Amino acid sequence: MSDSSSTSTGTGAGTSDTGRGRLAHRLLPMTGRDPDETHRVATPLELLFDLTFVVAVGTAAHQFAEALAEGHTAPAVLAFLLAMFAISIAWISFSWFASAFGTDDWLYRALTMVQMTGVVVFALGIPALFHSAVEGDHLNLRLMVVGYIVMRLAMVLQWWRVHRESPQFRKVSRSEILWILVAQVCWTVVAFTHLPSVAVILAVVAIGTLELLLPVFAQGRAGGTPWHPHHTAERYSLFTIIVLGESVVGTAASSGDLLGGADGTHWTGNAVAVIVAGIGLTFGMWWVYFATPFGDILTHRRSRGYLFGYGHIPVFIAIAAVGAGLHLAGLYMEHHAHLGRVAVVLALALPTGLYLFMVYLLHTLLLSAADRFHLLLVSLTLLVLAAAALLAVAGVSVAVCLLVIMLAPFVTVLGYETVGRRHQQQMLHRLRARHPS
Repeated sequence: MSDSSSTSTGTGAGTSDTGRGRLAHRLLPMTGRDPDETHRVATPLELLFDLTFVVAVGTAAHQFAEALAEGHTAPAVLAFLLAMFAISIAWISFSWFASAFGTDDWLYRALTMVQMTGVVVFALGIPALFHSAVEGDHLNLRLMVVGYIVMRLAMVLQWWRVHRESPQFRKVSRSEILWILVAQVCWTVVAFTHLPSVAVILAVVAIGTLELLLPVFAQGRAGGTPWHPHHTAERYSLFTIIVLGESVVGTAASSGDLLGGADGTHWTGNAVAVIVAGIGLTFGMWWVYFATPFGDILTHRRSRGYLFGYGHIPVFIAIAAVGAGLHLAGLYMEHHAHLGRVAVVLALALPTGLYLFMVYLLHTLLLSAADRFHLLLVSLTLLVLAAAALLAVAGVSVAVCLLVIMLAPFVTVLGYETVGRRHQQQMLHRLRARHPS
């Protein structure tokens, strides 16, 4: 490793040189960060970049809730999955590159700003996607794809810098540029040609598969670049918190109009239930996620980087869907939804179950070890979610069902605070013995 790359930090690489005529963030060789660098944390620029995705995730969740409330279930699910998949892919692409090659010089910052612009353009195209899906017309992907073109133009230029400045990673960077361009050309053709709806859906599935396989083609399961295990795990945890914020937004959106009275300060039972359930569910999901030390696991299982990175896509989708489900529950209580009680409860229970299942699955696959205690916790969680659905079938109010769903993540919280943590520590000990860092 060169000294310039290993000393590049998030707040100002190269700032130790204060001579005249020197930029504080002058150009540095993009030769790769040290994957064993100590005290590596997310940079202010990375945090700023993540904030642009708040708009995209929030827009997707809001449009999803509104479309579900109008009774357009199938088109809403299709549009939401496509939007969240594209959001996740865009964020993952930047985050892994930044972990491996983040120089934080002025050109890196400028290209990151271009990518942020692309994210905002992409977010502006999400309502058109939902509208076209609901209307049954040709899926309108144009503005979203334009945003992707902007993002990927900057990403290709970043990889070109690696190609020029780092002979060690020249092959990887060339492959990345090739496959990024191939995928983007495919998206552009689909977005700007008038194909039948069935053909568009099939094309989206095919290109989406290509997007998932792109790191395998270019890097060999994300092993071809010097990404930092703890830094990568921290980046994912921070983005998880950002997406969890959408659940808080959904709670606020649900409860705001439920406050009765002329001045909007009369606390109804429904409003209290939504606030308690929304905050409690968000807090429980947060607690569950951070019960797994992903950074420690990746340190000893770098070969599972691809599984960790792309295995989070269903996690992000589920969290955003929980926020949409809370919003939908509020719309139902305000008599603005065309769905029945059971459908509204399922709209929250299903993504909650998916989220918890995916966290358990990632834990098991990353450690390559199963825990029978997990089966007990998963079974109890399913019973809680099933109870909420059965209560809805029996005619119990949505507010009560929300409070029952809120308990689902706390099954895991209670289990880990008593027994599960000890089991996890034993599995980690065995992992360190088998795969010393």
